[in-house]
Amino acid sequence: MTGPARGGGEVILQLERISLAFGGVKALTDISFDVREHEIRAIIGPNGAGKSSMLNVINGVYRPQEGTITFRGQVRRDMDSHEVAKNGIARTFQNIALFRGMSVLDNIMTGRNLKMKAGIFEQAIWFGRAKREELANRLKVEEVIDFLEIQHIRKTPVGRLPYGLQKRVELARALAAEPTLLLLDEPMAGMNVEEKQDMCRFILDVNEQYGTTIVLIEHDMGVVMDISDRVVVLDYGKKIGDGTPDEVRADKAVIAAYLGVAH
Repeated sequence: MTGPARGGGEVILQLERISLAFGGVKALTDISFDVREHEIRAIIGPNGAGKSSMLNVINGVYRPQEGTITFRGQVRRDMDSHEVAKNGIARTFQNIALFRGMSVLDNIMTGRNLKMKAGIFEQAIWFGRAKREELANRLKVEEVIDFLEIQHIRKTPVGRLPYGLQKRVELARALAAEPTLLLLDEPMAGMNVEEKQDMCRFILDVNEQYGTTIVLIEHDMGVVMDISDRVVVLDYGKKIGDGTPDEVRADKAVIAAYLGVAH
């Protein structure tokens, strides 16, 4: 199972002149960048730079006051959250958003909701199409469980798991939706070195083996520079850099923002 070559595809997502404000507070100002098929595209910047706000614009949580979003050739002013999910965009969150009392297996199964077409009555009696759908969905979920090497915790309630494994379960739930575009909001926050190494490996495997396009927010610059194809840099809601990891690393504006010179 090998996906297409990294970073060399057509533009799948285009953000043009995006501006977002909450009252008088500007979260994003006139930001433009694109994402290509099969690449890992990182968004970096100091705390409060607008990174999560940008991710929320992409998956329809926030609606920008200005700018346009083009996804797979369709131009729109904003993205509707339900349509985003139907169109193959999945998301993990900075703060883990799992059902803590449910098992790992059941949490990952919730990622298959949009794949289920049977009605409530069919599901209640578990007959015909509902039965076939659930069996097919369980097979897909088991594939994801094997892929992320979490077979040993599949029946464990999520609330009993250490933080690093909860992060992996959240990734599994997103992958269960079979996304074309995967948005990862600080997937390695709070992890130790070993957990970060595992998560890096899984992110690269998702990208390379499934061919999934990934947009990643991450504070660990070593991780960003190692696994990203291109990096966009935000500071105080404005774009201050965009390019390959080497180009961004050498950018004086980026260096100044991270060293605090500009502050």
